[in-house]
Amino acid sequence: QVQPVESGGGLVQAGGSLRLSCAASGRTFSSYAMGWFRQAPGTEREFVAAISWNGGTTYYRDSVKGRFTISRDNAKNAVYLQMNSFKPEDTAVYYCAVGATPTYASTTYAFNPARYAYWGQGTQVTVSS
Repeated sequence: QVQPVESGGGLVQAGGSLRLSCAASGRTFSSYAMGWFRQAPGTEREFVAAISWNGGTTYYRDSVKGRFTISRDNAKNAVYLQMNSFKPEDTAVYYCAVGATPTYASTTYAFNPARYAYWGQGTQVTVSS
């Protein structure tokens, strides 16, 4: 069993920055893709970004491209989401997820929550305008 644990959420002004961290243990962390999803009140959980097992491939939803950066440190069993230039619509609970495979053939596959095996409890990010 794997339990990813997110940290780094909080209240930030529009245009500001935050870095989320996710620590995962109990599995061969470096063998699997990792992802970030988010869910705003009254909406479905949506894909934000993902990264392949070795960090060589990254995937982003269009609305965060150029603003968010996903990275990982396999030596620390950690994945990060650097978020810049916040917009109010970025307000959501952000979830870290452990992939079921080392990488994804395309962003379409990375988008699918069913392709992730374990989920964290989430961390709240609130953007004030």
